[in-house]
Amino acid sequence: MDLYSLLVAFQATGWYRALLIYFAWYPMVTSVMWIYTAILFFRRREDIEQDKLDEFYHLEEKPSVSFVIPAFNEQDTIAQTLSGVLQVKYPDFEVVVVDDCSTDQTLERIHPYLDDPRVRLVRKLVNEGKAMALNDAIPATRGELIFIMDADAVPAPDILDRLVPHFRWPRCAAVTGNPRVVNRDSFLAKLQAIEFASIISLMRRAQRIWGRIMTMSGVVGIFRRSALFDVGLYSPEMATEDIDLTWRLQLRHWDVRYESRAVMWMRVPQSLRGLWVQRRRWALGLSQVLWRHGREVLQWKNRRIWPVMCEAGLSVGWAYTYILLTVIWFLSFAMGYPPVGASPIPNFWGMLIATVCLAQLYTGVVLDRGYDPALPRYYIIAIFYPLVYWILMAVITVVTAPRGMWVNRQRNKITQWKTVRE
Repeated sequence: MDLYSLLVAFQATGWYRALLIYFAWYPMVTSVMWIYTAILFFRRREDIEQDKLDEFYHLEEKPSVSFVIPAFNEQDTIAQTLSGVLQVKYPDFEVVVVDDCSTDQTLERIHPYLDDPRVRLVRKLVNEGKAMALNDAIPATRGELIFIMDADAVPAPDILDRLVPHFRWPRCAAVTGNPRVVNRDSFLAKLQAIEFASIISLMRRAQRIWGRIMTMSGVVGIFRRSALFDVGLYSPEMATEDIDLTWRLQLRHWDVRYESRAVMWMRVPQSLRGLWVQRRRWALGLSQVLWRHGREVLQWKNRRIWPVMCEAGLSVGWAYTYILLTVIWFLSFAMGYPPVGASPIPNFWGMLIATVCLAQLYTGVVLDRGYDPALPRYYIIAIFYPLVYWILMAVITVVTAPRGMWVNRQRNKITQWKTVRE
């Protein structure tokens, strides 16, 4: 049987029809679900009167906080980051910067800030990546709560007032905040500004309604010190140590939360190459987590995290379906056979999927515009999101996900560190 006959025969099977149904319905069903649950979260936890909000956030005794900032070759941003952190309005915090053997002028940019008694420096003698830098620095901190952030981000001055009150509940291990894109000079950066509001922030609102979240954002997250040591700190062998740590905390039945009012202004990749590298790491990290923790998650005692795992698995499956159907349709058109379920001209299903997607993007913009007033002006380019991101992420997932099977390539590392106060 030749290729033409195989294509015709396969498109007449029930398997092909099932792929079409999954391809068409998955993005619409998940979008509607995210929209509904995100609005539910907003109505319950954000849309409340200011006096009640102030009462909720008031604490008579405020625990000490340690900011931990890993830095490797961050000469262009580290000074702005430290200046922003030192402007945070909170009575008791320290800042611990971890220099991971930078080869540029990062150290020179840090040194003037060491005159502030709240700032300390940890200099690593061996470059071993972000996870090991954090693992080396955290034991040298003094705070009851550990705030992890990136060296190219700036927190809002009230960020601790928004995050810390969640730790009144003993089971609360960690709270992640709301990362907002600050560098919007390129088309891709503007798309990411929309994405972080309409995809990432929207999903975290939805996941909190489910009771578990996919990941603590690596750029903004605060942890209970005892919870971090309970799960053994970060795993250096994981491509995305933040996703892995989030799952390990929740598998130990700690509570991980999302606080939309805790704003962190961050920088994102503005080139296609930079975005590709970042998203490839994210896809690998998710795959590693699914392979490493999948069997444990399936135990009945961990059933509350099932919705998160199910959604993650379905998203990976959809990426493979998208690429497979695209290849089938391309071959069919090339051989002169109009494929079943596909059309080069936008049809009803295509328009419906696009409409639901734009509705989701609009919902995210509306919910986050109070924290990012300039966000609505970028909605006009949201029509490009499915064209750019769906294709890009589908290709990255298909190429990268199988590598997650070799997650246990290394388990432990040994390093050296010293603290410096000048």
